Amino acid sequence: MNINGFNAPSMVATAIVCGIGLVIGTVLTAGAQSDPAWGPKWTANSELILPQDYHQWVFLGAPLTPNALNDDAANFPEYHNVYVQPQAFSAYRKSGKWPEGTIMLKELQLTIPGPNPDGSRDEVSGRGYFPGKRNGIDISVKDSQRFKDTEGWGFFNFGHHAPPYAKTAEAMPADACAGCHIANATEMVFSKFYDPILKAK
Repeated sequence: MNINGFNAPSMVATAIVCGIGLVIGTVLTAGAQSDPAWGPKWTANSELILPQDYHQWVFLGAPLTPNALNDDAANFPEYHNVYVQPQAFSAYRKSGKWPEGTIMLKELQLTIPGPNPDGSRDEVSGRGYFPGKRNGIDISVKDSQRFKDTEGWGFFNFGHHAPPYAKTAEAMPADACAGCHIANATEMVFSKFYDPILKAK
């Protein structure tokens, strides 16, 4: 059937093909611009949403810099319990590179107060430092497009205090955290502290 000189079946077929092309193009564009399903979640104003299941992630390690060993003025006197998503961990083990969407979550944990001059205490296992109450969360996220000015990583503070922590956080200024990582870390991650896990066979 002709409609104003056009063949109707041809018009329908063309419309279907164009529609499919538009949908595919939209999906590909969205996929290229969005985080992986296991990656970070953002609010409408680009604040990072605090993950809720991080204690089920891969535990990388717990560096400790207590006040007693830093003239009573350590920047972070707690254990730095560092977690990463299993998917990011698996990708790193295969390629040696952290994939886009990686979240490095550092939960601070105080030491149980000790009576010794260096802040240590005596327990059944011996004299040392022992983990106490949780005391804050810092997060770094790899997103090369979103954080071009800080080597592809953004840094977030959800509070340095006991839970509950903030539910969302905005990216911190470059000189707050990123500058230290740029100057001292390997590709923005202090991997040397986690090599026993990252390189385990």
